[in-house]
Order: sequence, then C-alpha cells, then structure tokens
Amino acid sequence: MKTIAQIATEIGVSKQAIRNQIAKLGLQSSLRKNANHFAIDEHQETLLKQAFNKKSQSENANQTQSESETTLRFTLRLLEQEIVFLKEQIAVKDGQIASANEALKAEQFLHANTKNIPLLPNSEESKKNISEPMGFSKRLKFLFSGK
Repeated sequence: MKTIAQIATEIGVSKQAIRNQIAKLGLQSSLRKNANHFAIDEHQETLLKQAFNKKSQSENANQTQSESETTLRFTLRLLEQEIVFLKEQIAVKDGQIASANEALKAEQFLHANTKNIPLLPNSEESKKNISEPMGFSKRLKFLFSGK
C-alpha cells in the first residue's frame, strides 16, 4: 500500500491532483487511513494511474492537433502570399507582352510602308502591285534588297 504522496511522485503530479482524481473516481470512501496518511491499495493505485494515463494521452492528442492546425494555418498564409506575388508577376508580364505586341505592330507598319508593301495580301493595293509589269525576279530583288 502506498500513500498519496508516493503515487504523486511516481506519476509526476501534485498530491492535490491525486486527491482530485480520487474524488472523481469516487474512491474516497474506500481509502484506509494509516496514521496521518491515506493508504491506497494496488487496485486503487491502478485506477488512478490509468486515469492519469488517459488524461495525458488526450492532452497530447489535443496538443498534437493544435500544432498541426497551427502548421496548416502558417502554410496556408505562405501559399496565399505566394499566389498574390505570382499574380503580380503575371500582371507585369502581361504588360510587357502588350508593349512588345504594340512595338511589333508599329515596326511591321513602318517596314511595310518603307517597302511600299501592303499589310493585307488580299487588298486592292496588293492586286494592283502584282498586276504592274515588273518581272518576278525584279520584284524579289526589290523585296529583299531593302530599297
């Protein structure tokens, strides 16, 4: 038989925690008093240890779940920040593409006007240029010479 203090030391809790657990389990009436100490038999000791073991397991499970939720929240925040950053980069790239397209159109327009080549191959101006009496080889030289 052990005392409340001995069991508290073994389990690693306070004497008051053992007294509270004795009250929860309804063991107070079955305890024997030995001098100034309550004597706890082996069956009562086993019940107390099981109660504290279940309690610590549930606390560990709650703590693990809480840590997992915290980790998930942190990861979610990081991913949200990454999404915002990537959206900003896409907007910048879209602007760069639009600028490049405008520059390309302007360059094509200038190039076509410099060589007097119509922009649309099926336009009336294109048909007029083809029907002129310039030979095929002369037309190729004109197109590729840059004059």
